[in-house]
Amino acid sequence: MKHNDSGECFQPFISPNPITSFNPVQVCPTIDKSAFISPFTSVIGDVTIRKNVYVAPLVSIRADEGTPFHIGSNTNLQDGVILHGLKDKFISVDGNDYSIFISKGVSIAHGALVHGPCYIGKKVFVGFKAIVYDAIVESGSFISYNAVVTNGVHVGKNRFVPPGAYIDSQKKADALSKVPADSKEFAREVQRVNQEFPAGYHLLFGDCRCSCGVTYTDHEYEYKECKED
Repeated sequence: MKHNDSGECFQPFISPNPITSFNPVQVCPTIDKSAFISPFTSVIGDVTIRKNVYVAPLVSIRADEGTPFHIGSNTNLQDGVILHGLKDKFISVDGNDYSIFISKGVSIAHGALVHGPCYIGKKVFVGFKAIVYDAIVESGSFISYNAVVTNGVHVGKNRFVPPGAYIDSQKKADALSKVPADSKEFAREVQRVNQEFPAGYHLLFGDCRCSCGVTYTDHEYEYKECKED
């Protein structure tokens, strides 16, 4: 990301992992150009970020121990989200090993922790300050605020984890009910809003600035001079 002409924005910290005894090869993140990585965020190590991902301020994506991470298209990681993983602990997806695999259209809300080994399926919603660690969460599930999903459990498709629940056994996971209609609608609306952010923020933090104060990127947007009313 480049500074805009006003010099008012701060670049995110995007870096290869440090060399360690357990991770001796440095790998840089791979980030699709359409994704937006906000200022005051960190993306470190073997992290793949797909199309139209929105990463909000103060997010930490740190593949310096557990690695690699995958973040699917149209996913949003909201303010204060943390992604980290344990070394040599993996989830297998399509024959490949990942510390964290996040599929398409996932919403991870403010202050949540996703710690590998972990798999999160399509269109999962992870609520405010929830924790998902050492777990498989199938597509369409809804994890409410302050809930914990851990201890190797497998949460099936379209399951609802209530607020503050502690799902640490397969028996508890199997007893979860289906996602209520109002929670489904809430998750859809969060997705709808956040899918607009990458393009909007790219424009806001564009390479160039019009005399009216609007920023734009000169190779993607045709410059049109603003006229006063």
